[in-house]
Amino acid sequence: MTDSSPPEIFGRALRRRRRDRAARNYAAHDFLRRHMLEGICERLDAVKREFRDVLDLGSFDGSFALAGARITRLDAGARFAGAGVQGDEDQPHFPDASFDLVVSAGVLDSVNDVPGALVLANRALKPDGLFLAAFAGAGTLSTLRSVLIEAEADRPAARFHPQIDVRSAGDLLSRAGFALPVADTETLTVRYSSLFGLLGDLRGMAATNLLKGTPPLTRGTLARAAAAFAERADPDGKTAERFEIVYLTGWAPDPSQPKPARRGSATASLAEALKARD
Repeated sequence: MTDSSPPEIFGRALRRRRRDRAARNYAAHDFLRRHMLEGICERLDAVKREFRDVLDLGSFDGSFALAGARITRLDAGARFAGAGVQGDEDQPHFPDASFDLVVSAGVLDSVNDVPGALVLANRALKPDGLFLAAFAGAGTLSTLRSVLIEAEADRPAARFHPQIDVRSAGDLLSRAGFALPVADTETLTVRYSSLFGLLGDLRGMAATNLLKGTPPLTRGTLARAAAAFAERADPDGKTAERFEIVYLTGWAPDPSQPKPARRGSATASLAEALKARD
């Protein structure tokens, strides 16, 4: 009998440790997740209904709030989980049909089994429940990637997570069984005075490399990468880094929902998908 589970490319124990480390000073580096939550809340505001039972999947510091809702929080890190549930997003933790809203900001890009995590989120939703998520997708950290490849030209190491593009994200939503799936993206550009400012933010938001078996950066590699980063600076001395944020919207199936024009389509209007359940 063969094991059909996907290979685990991220170290689960390492991920927990990195999140516990980041919890100490997370507020100083949380700009990316704050931006994601703003996008999620904008989409949530377009839905004219109340949500009472909410799951915050990958809760970080518990900053997501919704008036009048009971929010259950899950995080892989013990410090972030606090009084909530500590666990991985791609492993079952809740009975089926427990929530009418599941939100997830900033974690799906570092989950071993993303399709499995989406299936579990769908199962945790009550019929006609809403799933809203955001994560760093394909194209994120393109500057850092290029300077590290340049710095390790002779023998580059695998230091970057596989990234999901917006089209693939929409397909994953459909395959996980969500109705009215929509995936869209936006670019956030952040400018840094040095490579070490960027690396400090990544460390502080628990977004450093989690791949198994990656060798540590040497001082020589860091020095060459820092020089290459500085060479890419604008006239004011700052270098731009890009974060591509993928947003996901999907509904737990219910007979009352409009039927999609064709199976597997993730190109429906975002506004129409959100307003469909007003």
